[in-house]
Amino acid sequence: MSDSIVIIPTYNELENIENIIRAVFSQSHPFDVLIIDDGSPDGTANVVKKLQGEFPDRLFIIERKGKLGLGTAYICGFKWAIEKKYDYIFEMDADFSHNPNDLVKLHDACAKDGADVAIGSRYITGVNVVNWPIGRVLMSYFASKYVRIVTGLHIADTTAGFKCYRRKVLETINLDKIHFKGYAFQIEMKFTAYKCGFTLKEVPIIFINRELGVSKMNGGIFGEAVLGVLKLKWWSLFKKYPQK
Repeated sequence: MSDSIVIIPTYNELENIENIIRAVFSQSHPFDVLIIDDGSPDGTANVVKKLQGEFPDRLFIIERKGKLGLGTAYICGFKWAIEKKYDYIFEMDADFSHNPNDLVKLHDACAKDGADVAIGSRYITGVNVVNWPIGRVLMSYFASKYVRIVTGLHIADTTAGFKCYRRKVLETINLDKIHFKGYAFQIEMKFTAYKCGFTLKEVPIIFINRELGVSKMNGGIFGEAVLGVLKLKWWSLFKKYPQK
């Protein structure tokens, strides 16, 4: 068993799923993979289960009935990974917008450089986003600026979804008290880790928009993030956070 598990939530990722799994397994550091599939009607889960025959001790899947939200998928995966005692627990998209070759950099930021949370950052060295419409780039960039102003987080890419956590971070955070399920989930997890006293480190990556399949992003998810940040700040004024 590896010390590292990469959690990949999926919904209709038939075009990408086999390639992304093989790409993770081809890295110089050994990573295990946990797929959280929300009842994909396109047969994503069937591909994963077929590949389990090839990677019986490295590839795992949890199948859920229907779309229950990104945040609940990750929390389901976090609890599974904590139970299995993985030291380093990763979040990654299935669509190659996160380059699997960057997994080792995130792992090293925690394992060698001492970070508690390593964040694959699109904005720490400028704007490293490929194939996004300019409107979406601006929306994402200024959303991160907005989050920094409201929350006080000293992070350039506050909405990033490519991350590595040390297990102790996820054990300290009360995962059952994480409120948000969509875009704001990523902000809430970083903010909570920060408030618990953990060290967050950004690692520069290049984010490439998906080439295959359909994006799950919509205006409602973005709206949740805008209002969610204000709620997070308000709640934090009255909440006692567990300390590391």
